[in-house]
Amino acid sequence: MESKPTFVYRDGMLSDARYVEWLSDVKTRFRQSQIKASVRVNTSMLEFYWSIGRDLVALRAEECWGAGVVKQFALDMRQAFPDITGFSVSNVKYMKQWYSFYYERVIKSHQVGGQLEDEKSHRVSGFLEMPEIFGRVPWKHHVLIISKCQSLDEALFYINKAADEGWSRSALEAKISAKLLQAQGSAVTNFEQTLPTPQNMLAKEILKDPYHFDFLSMTPRYDERDLEEALVANITQFLLELGKGFSFVGRQMELQMLGGQTFFPDLVFYHIPQHRYVIIELKAVKYIPEFAGKLNFYVTAADELLRGDGDNPSVGLIICKSTDKTVVEWSLKDINKPLGVATYQLEEVVDRTVAELALRAKREKEE
Repeated sequence: MESKPTFVYRDGMLSDARYVEWLSDVKTRFRQSQIKASVRVNTSMLEFYWSIGRDLVALRAEECWGAGVVKQFALDMRQAFPDITGFSVSNVKYMKQWYSFYYERVIKSHQVGGQLEDEKSHRVSGFLEMPEIFGRVPWKHHVLIISKCQSLDEALFYINKAADEGWSRSALEAKISAKLLQAQGSAVTNFEQTLPTPQNMLAKEILKDPYHFDFLSMTPRYDERDLEEALVANITQFLLELGKGFSFVGRQMELQMLGGQTFFPDLVFYHIPQHRYVIIELKAVKYIPEFAGKLNFYVTAADELLRGDGDNPSVGLIICKSTDKTVVEWSLKDINKPLGVATYQLEEVVDRTVAELALRAKREKEE
């Protein structure tokens, strides 16, 4: 007669390996279902808000019923559904503004078959349906976007970024204030000469200028080592500033040649979607041509020592305090490795006495 298996419980939990594995799988599936459910709920609410905005435009509500119609509508909806939030006068006005923002720009630019159609939107009886991707972005994000953005291109850029990268509202506001759309892809590079198409365009998209290191407070006399230490200490914020897809590999990572000679680039990252290493050199001064030669060697070393069979060519990025565009362009012209040059912005501590004491104490501790 077969004996029944003995199950072991620890702290009130079944500790059998197969059970634990199954439980972990169920937890993962439940979290995924929660995410899908929240997206569905958000999409349904947004589609409803979009329909109210569309109705207010289509019915020419204020022309027909007077300037107070929005206030009256909000009051009537709150009386009918007292337990439901979202029917404040300001929120109803945002519903109309939200729909009008896209409708007016599509009509004026004759882009009905263009950008919004690319977002799986189409017109019904002369009016727009809500693009599918809008459902992946919370309502307050949409309000912020239509309040801060001027063009259709700009609004759609931030909607796509917020949806793909899961930005919080504060992160979205920071990116808009930092003019990410204008900064992305604006770093000076030699990618057109050193990378094949379309790799050159894709690689350029992952760089920007300037980089905003607002999360740092540096002393007035900081140097490159101080900047590097501060960025590594705040690596999560730094990765967010670099953009989606970057993974931190190492700081002062040893690259050893066959002869035993070693070199140490400042920071090494791997861009997962593009399957390439990105070597970053930090400079707390204005760009000079000599910087490019050193980074060119580091990128060569990364290709020889780090790059795997499935990896694309490594690229290098110099992030410095300031640049002269012509000097950068000339210095990269005859470089054979793909390099880019960008600047950074940060907040410096104003109190020199406190700053210098803090810096001195840190140096003494290291020694």
